[in-house]
Amino acid sequence: MREDDRNEAETAPQRAFGTYPAEPSRLAPEAPEPGLPARRLSELAEEAVRCTADCCGAVATVSDGTGERPSAATHPDLTALVSVQLRSGEGPIPVAEECGTPVDVTDLLRDRRWPHYRAVALDSGVRASVTIPFRSADLTVTLSLYSFRAGTLADAPHGPVRALGDLAATCMVRDRSYRAALAELDQLGAALRSRPVVDQACGIVMHVLGCDADAAFTVLRRISQATNRKLADVASAVVDKRGRGLEREFAALTR
Repeated sequence: MREDDRNEAETAPQRAFGTYPAEPSRLAPEAPEPGLPARRLSELAEEAVRCTADCCGAVATVSDGTGERPSAATHPDLTALVSVQLRSGEGPIPVAEECGTPVDVTDLLRDRRWPHYRAVALDSGVRASVTIPFRSADLTVTLSLYSFRAGTLADAPHGPVRALGDLAATCMVRDRSYRAALAELDQLGAALRSRPVVDQACGIVMHVLGCDADAAFTVLRRISQATNRKLADVASAVVDKRGRGLEREFAALTR
């Protein structure tokens, strides 16, 4: 067999669902930015298909207990397999998330545990699947591999996909921590930028009411809470008006 022919034979099962890059399902953002869960899931699904023999497609999902369920599939037809499991609460993905161990479906023609999942899978031509969970912190990532042939994926949980899944889960925890740190940094920066305006507003309130700095800040904060506006916005409005026309409102909030 020529080298080109051998390569074609080895990758044929993986191309059966078409040469599509893993795409986020409708449950996830359509255009993920670098580092977001959907991007990590897409990379995981694509790499898992490449390194697993007889695998025709893959789906990766993540759950963090917030209700959001990003997922990515290597072919659009496979997104239905995720949707039917999340709607019904039955199937390899919910079981793997609950038990924390791989769920192997050797032959869907014989396995009747989840009728809805089974019907959608067989309609897509899938005969076998295995779903592998990966946990890191409070995140649970699942990787589901599919095959057109029965009994071909039993060894997959012990292969390269184990390392791929562990790495993906760890990276997603790191990404989330990084995004949280950036958000906190933005908040601190906004607070620092707004501090001079808040100080000016406190000075105006102190002048109008003849109170101290703590009482003036309390007045601004109560206005912010009562009007559902940011403290910086309230302070800016007070500075713009120089406190004129607000005397009665200030006085009412000190009682």
